[in-house]
Amino acid sequence: MAAFAKNEDEIANRISRFLKAELKRNGLTYADHAERLGKHGIKGETVDSIKSKLARGTFPATFLVGSLAALERDGMRLDEL
Repeated sequence: MAAFAKNEDEIANRISRFLKAELKRNGLTYADHAERLGKHGIKGETVDSIKSKLARGTFPATFLVGSLAALERDGMRLDEL
């Protein structure tokens, strides 16, 4: 079985690209996403904080799970990355 990724940076990049693509696919701006995150318990996110997290590709699992909820996804599959 092939490895999922070569290193943490690759994983971070894949997850960041996935979230950006999902926002675009759903026609959502970072402001929309911040508002939706707040409704799912992730308070205090701003356009700049979301941009920064997605640019770095590193963020807490709570942000990822909150983002999936805000995008109205039940989860994600590794092969989607």
